[in-house]
Amino acid sequence: MLDQRIKFRHLTCFLEVARQRSVVKAADTLSITQPAVSKTIRELEEHLDARLFDRSKRGVTLTDFGKVFLRYAGASVTALRQGVDSISQVRMQGGISINLGVLPTVAASVMPNAIRHFKTLSPDTTVKVVAGPNVMLMGQLRVGELDLVVGRLAEPDQMSGLSFIHLYSEHISLVARPGHPLLADKNPDITRIREFTVLVPPKHAIIHPTVDKMLIAHGIGAIPDRIETVSTSFGRAFTRETDAIWIISNGAVASDIAEGHLVELPIDTSDTFGPVGLTTRIDSPISPPVEMLINAVREEAQRHHSAQAGAKG
Repeated sequence: MLDQRIKFRHLTCFLEVARQRSVVKAADTLSITQPAVSKTIRELEEHLDARLFDRSKRGVTLTDFGKVFLRYAGASVTALRQGVDSISQVRMQGGISINLGVLPTVAASVMPNAIRHFKTLSPDTTVKVVAGPNVMLMGQLRVGELDLVVGRLAEPDQMSGLSFIHLYSEHISLVARPGHPLLADKNPDITRIREFTVLVPPKHAIIHPTVDKMLIAHGIGAIPDRIETVSTSFGRAFTRETDAIWIISNGAVASDIAEGHLVELPIDTSDTFGPVGLTTRIDSPISPPVEMLINAVREEAQRHHSAQAGAKG
């Protein structure tokens, strides 16, 4: 466990003495007194319970313990300085942009507040939000056209060279307008959806296999009157104005359900839960602005789903 008594001043003083091989020269460089340098080094040695320097008339040299500590102390201070510089760059540089791919799963529920929070930290950073099917977004991410994709976990064959950070899991919902005929039954038979127009995800949609499995598991074959779409704006408008049933990720319609514009049919879809998260490239370092955006998304996802859990409880 890291000794909390070790401070940044201990590390910088140690590094300067090791570099100068002289307490006097280190004191001059650090603009402090020689006794202050000696006291700081002595404190560090006491905290580590190890002698770091051998002292002689020729100056000071690192002990074996000192040589080991030098490697890690130098890396720690360098990393800290890079972190400070990165924050300064994010705040000071204009014209920075992030290309963000978003699936409907999180576009309506998590991303608005996450991006709003991010913009308070980095107002000069332009966030370009790209929406589209999962296959397209993953392809753009892989070739560097996108910096980050937020949505459901892709199929294994699409994850080569990519890394996934899990945020939460969500289920598939069957939603309809308030007053829909199926809502008259407290326990509607899911097979009755074949009596209505059904909006379903097309084959290239990330949730298509999950929806297919769900329908097959409930004994539902081909739906005669179906519309395939990934457009949430069309799905929302069409479902609110007709007797259509919309099969969609819960996150895409959570706000509509909460506001009473749409109603989730009381049908058990607990077996459709799937992971939602952030996907990045493995071979590309994450820039400070993207890292800040990732943190904002993670915090908002945690807050949003904690609130949902509290509401259900």
